[in-house]
Amino acid sequence: MDGPVIANQGRSNSLAGKVAVVTGAGRGIGREEAIYLSSLGARVVVNDLGSAPDGSGADHSVAELLVDEIRARGGQAVAHHGDISEPTGAQSLLQVGVDEWGQVDIVVNNAGNIRDRMVFTMSVDEWDSVIKAHLRGHFLVTREACVHWRSRARVGGRTWGRLINTTSTSGLFGNVGQSNYGAAKAAIASLTLSTSLEMARYGVTVNAIAPGARTRMTQGVFGPDAPAGDREDPIGPRHVARLVGYLASDAADHITGQVLRVKGGSVELYQGWRSVASVVNPDGWTAEGLETAIAELFQGRPSVYSPPMVPGQDELQDPPKES
Repeated sequence: MDGPVIANQGRSNSLAGKVAVVTGAGRGIGREEAIYLSSLGARVVVNDLGSAPDGSGADHSVAELLVDEIRARGGQAVAHHGDISEPTGAQSLLQVGVDEWGQVDIVVNNAGNIRDRMVFTMSVDEWDSVIKAHLRGHFLVTREACVHWRSRARVGGRTWGRLINTTSTSGLFGNVGQSNYGAAKAAIASLTLSTSLEMARYGVTVNAIAPGARTRMTQGVFGPDAPAGDREDPIGPRHVARLVGYLASDAADHITGQVLRVKGGSVELYQGWRSVASVVNPDGWTAEGLETAIAELFQGRPSVYSPPMVPGQDELQDPPKES
């Protein structure tokens, strides 16, 4: 079987009759997500500005070419070139699906950029650009999708929806040179949790994936180049698309508010912050007492942060040069 094997507990992975929107779908992970959702029967809105990895420039042909490819495969797709980190772009993205096919059922938030820099040399523009593309873009599309699903539920009762966000281990564990990217991705994981709680009553599941795949944005991270010829890349984006297809299906209707890491044939479940120790003084703290208590709190535990070993992730990205 191609890609990660995930038990579907007897429920269908078919997306026939569903409408999906995928942001940043022209290349890389988003492209494979759009193609795979289409292969499962979904009609797809392909969103992409056609930008460079740092978010600069635009090329509308990127989305159009993928639409042509999906149609050539027998699927249904339309292009959307709007900037989903702006309210008008997010609104028009959902509206394309509604205008074309009457509704939107699946939303995959994938679009983003990278502008790596050590925090002490990072410009405000480099910070704002990445936060805007990832976090604001996720929020705006999420808001529009949830408005759509809530409105449908109010008309006909409980509805059906799938929202799949894209976080990163850089946000979950930190990474040198990616304070902007990591902050955005950590916030997206938190956005996923809150939105899952808010949308559960409407029959909408909300999950996040942390993909590990060889793309334009991860050049140099995963070592050697992709295999030559027709050999499938063992850490190519097609593996990520399989997990997205599963989460978008009825087979995953019992999963919400979760973060899953996928890299090649490895799928891992990540769960967040938890209290690991506590100290209590009903009378409050003095400076001396707090010093003693904190020493107790860290007893047998590291007091200097170091990223944990992540199963299935042995790649390390070289930090950007200091300048």
